Amino acid sequence: MADPASRESRPSPEEQVRILYEGAETQTATAMEQLVASQGFGELLARMTENLVALSKVGSDVGDLVLRNLGIAGRGDITRLGRQLNRTEDKLELLLQRIEELQDELNEERAERATKGAAKPERAVSRKS
Repeated sequence: MADPASRESRPSPEEQVRILYEGAETQTATAMEQLVASQGFGELLARMTENLVALSKVGSDVGDLVLRNLGIAGRGDITRLGRQLNRTEDKLELLLQRIEELQDELNEERAERATKGAAKPERAVSRKS
C-alpha cells in the first residue's frame, strides 16, 4: 500500500494544472518582453501601421471610384459642390448689396426731385388761343 505521507506531498491534478499554467504564463511573458524590447518589433509595428494607413486610403479611393462609376455623388463631388455653392452665395450677396445701394441712390434722387419740385412753384402757363 501507498504511504499516506507520500500521498500528501504530491500536488493534486488541479494544482499541477495551475503550476503548469503559471509556468507557461511566465515563459510567455518573458518571451513577449524580449520581443517588444527588440528594435525589430518597433520596425515591424511601424511597417504594419504604414500598411494599415495605405490600405485604408486604397479602400477609400476604391469606394469613391465605385460611387463615381455608379453615378452617385462621392466625397470629392460634394466638396466641389460645396465650394461652388459658397462662391455663388458670395456673388449673390454682393449683387444684393449693389441692388440695395442703387435703390438707396434712386430713393435719394426721387426725394431731391420732390423737394426741388415743391420748392419751385410752377408757373401757370397761359396759352393764347
